[in-house]
Parts: sequence; structure tokens; C-alpha cells
Amino acid sequence: MLAANMEAVSVKLQTKRLELVPLTGLQLQKWLEHPEELERQLMCTYRAEPLTGMFRSIVESQLPATKADLDRNYMWHSFWFLIRRYDRVVVGLADFKDLPDENGETEIGYGLGSDFVGCGYMTEAVQAMCDWALSQPGVQHITAETEIENTASQQVLTCCGFREISRGETVHFRL
Repeated sequence: MLAANMEAVSVKLQTKRLELVPLTGLQLQKWLEHPEELERQLMCTYRAEPLTGMFRSIVESQLPATKADLDRNYMWHSFWFLIRRYDRVVVGLADFKDLPDENGETEIGYGLGSDFVGCGYMTEAVQAMCDWALSQPGVQHITAETEIENTASQQVLTCCGFREISRGETVHFRL
């Protein structure tokens, strides 16, 4: 399995307009407890989806995995900040739902701050993260799931080479 072969590595991806930074377990905890300290540490300003309600619960649920791995595989268990390079504003977030499974498959998820919709940032970020993931040992496929009415997200996936594999209450894609 991939986990046995991964070494603790500092990962940071850059695209034309974005810097993609996966949060370590300590950074994830700092984001929950002292977000202003994390902003100082990463020299950024957070303007993406508010860390409230169900979204906060999702972030909190990732803490045990990042701590259990001692940050060894944090990039597969934590959120990645999508930081706009020219002004260091966090425009969105993305994550992998877990380490790739025995079939070499992992799921990607993402969200964009409402002020940044329609600028192409998410397509840029998803493409970079998928390129990175597919270059990792044992990774064969990336999946994603969207709500049926979320055509913008479906367009991001299509632009990044994903193909629709099923449609029911939600739409499933695979790269």
C-alpha cells in the first residue's frame, strides 16, 4: 500500500496563478483554533469558504488522521489552501478524501470562496493536484462526486479530463 512507501515530504504546488499548500496536522489544528496565527505563518489572508457549521465538522474530522499519521501522509488527509500568488489570498480549498485504496484510487473534493467563482482558479488547482497525485507511486485513478445541479463543478472536472461514470442522486466522475 502507498502509506508504507511514503516519506514525510514538504509538498507545495505552483500553477500560473496559485500556490497550493496542504496543511500539516499542526496547521490544520491551528486553522481550527487560531486561524490568524496560521495566516501569519503562511503569510496569507483567508477569504475562502467560512469555517463554520458542517464545513467545520468536516475539517475537525480530518484531525485524527493527520495526527495518527504523524503528518507522514498529511497531503492525503488534509485540506490544501489555494493561495492566489499575487496577493496571498486563500481563494479556495481542496482535499483528497484518503490515501489511494488497493485499486490505486482516491477521491478529490474542493470548494471556492464565493468572491472567486468563475475565474478559473478551481480548474487550475484541480488539474495541478491531479497531476501531482497521478505522479505518486500506486495512484491509478482519481474520482469525484458532485451534486446534480452543480454544473460548474462538473465543468471543472470535465475540463480536467474526468469522465462521468454514473448519475443518480449525485454525479460520479473518474480520471
